[in-house]
Amino acid sequence: MGEMSSFQLGVIGALFLSVASSVSIVICNKALMSNLGFPFATTLTSWHLMVTFCSLHAAQRFHLFENKSVDMKTVMLFGILNGISIGLLNLSLGFNSVGFYQMTKLAIIPFTVLLETIFLKKQFSQQIKMSLLVLLLGVGIASVTDLQLNMLGTIISMLAIATTCVGQILTNTIQKRLNVSSTQLLYQSAPFQAAVLFVSGPLVDQLLTKQNVFAFKYSPIVLAFIILSCIISVSVNFSTFLVIGKTSPVTYQVLGHLKTCLVLGFGYTLLHDPFTERNIIGILVAIFGMGLYSYFCTQENKKKQSGDSLASQMKDHKETTALLGHQENEGHEVKKTAKNSVV
Repeated sequence: MGEMSSFQLGVIGALFLSVASSVSIVICNKALMSNLGFPFATTLTSWHLMVTFCSLHAAQRFHLFENKSVDMKTVMLFGILNGISIGLLNLSLGFNSVGFYQMTKLAIIPFTVLLETIFLKKQFSQQIKMSLLVLLLGVGIASVTDLQLNMLGTIISMLAIATTCVGQILTNTIQKRLNVSSTQLLYQSAPFQAAVLFVSGPLVDQLLTKQNVFAFKYSPIVLAFIILSCIISVSVNFSTFLVIGKTSPVTYQVLGHLKTCLVLGFGYTLLHDPFTERNIIGILVAIFGMGLYSYFCTQENKKKQSGDSLASQMKDHKETTALLGHQENEGHEVKKTAKNSVV
């Protein structure tokens, strides 16, 4: 019971850290890109990952966590895949309308459910599926505006969905099957993610913005926001691996849509972004869907725990019965031996 309470507290802490850090970095990056004119998102992400690796390396040197070696090929492929997915998501935003990009992000949940059902044989109840549908409907109402399709943008979006889903499923699977923590996996994979984006980032950004990141004039305030963004990113990257490891890729995506709703709300409150009745209705529907998802997940976990507890009790009962039967047989043998000795 104590271990279960500790695990639940750990999950709640991971969820809170993920929401707080993600909303913070979105607001910081929005100020950096919209107000200060720094449009190089992919290159900035490569800096995030480099700072994350350096921070974890320092933490490991101070023995704040124990490094665990994982098969280099597995970590390398995993890191490269995640780096590619980030680049593809940024390209998807560049080659599609904002509305179609939001649809791309919404498609990640059903595609993840499909992949886990087919390849990992994971079962999702009808209640869970219904709550996810309500959630996606709400986020779609709140965030999807225009839908403009083009062939290249659609292909990039499909590749972004596939790589993102596979990357997040692997984040969960590798931690559980190889028995590594979120910190250990992030520490080993971050250099490869950073390398992919460090090489491709300037090219992707120049393709999307028609500007050169190396020719940009870096004022002190721009540098200050870049440093702040990199510092927050350490928490974002750490909490991402932590949440996926402790929960599931689907739960992480649900949490991501909660962040979308919060960002919309903060954007209206702090940055005075336009806000309509449609945004309000969509956010309320999405929050209702999240509530349903949380409720049904909790109920299913309780059923699973009670089933495991019952199975454990039955096993203990069988073992006790077998032990008592064995002792009784020994008692009979002793009495029989004593009787024969008297004769």
